[in-house]
Amino acid sequence: MNDDTFVGRLAGPPETAVIGVVVPVPEPWATLLVDWRTKVGDPQATIVPPHVTLLPPTEVPVGDRAAVAEHLAAVAACHPPFDMHLSGTGTFTPVSDVVFVTVARGIGNCELLATDVRQGPLERSLSFPYHPHVTVAHDVPPGMLELAYSGLQDLSAEFRVDHFTEFEQTPSGTWAIARTYPLTGPEH
Repeated sequence: MNDDTFVGRLAGPPETAVIGVVVPVPEPWATLLVDWRTKVGDPQATIVPPHVTLLPPTEVPVGDRAAVAEHLAAVAACHPPFDMHLSGTGTFTPVSDVVFVTVARGIGNCELLATDVRQGPLERSLSFPYHPHVTVAHDVPPGMLELAYSGLQDLSAEFRVDHFTEFEQTPSGTWAIARTYPLTGPEH
């Protein structure tokens, strides 16, 4: 399994929360990508909105939530807004049966953000090297992986990224927005 997938997790101790940090994909592309995930039968289609992961689902002590928010606000204050271009599709097969939309512009910005987010109270290692992308098919039959791969290969979505979002997993397993963090760092 790809460690940046926002899938249901077993509930941890009551004194922990499971959070993730993402760059959300805005409309009209978000609805288009949800529709595609639904079309190919992806069980996560409506659980969390389309996004580029900065911090995969991570357990944090509830008592550390204030420090986490302070850390994320400091990270956001160091990074300026940037342009993102999603273009075409890719896959992690055979390592993981995932089809994704490729980040064609904004890769470096996501890498820098992800590295900074995964410091301090959110320090953690990853099971796989960080690769910014937008998952569009996971845990679906091979024919549906191919449909997502070919059906979205001509996608081109360009937008300005001016914030990132912290999600928290609810007791029902869905993901809810905990907070958004505006990118206010100086332009380079």
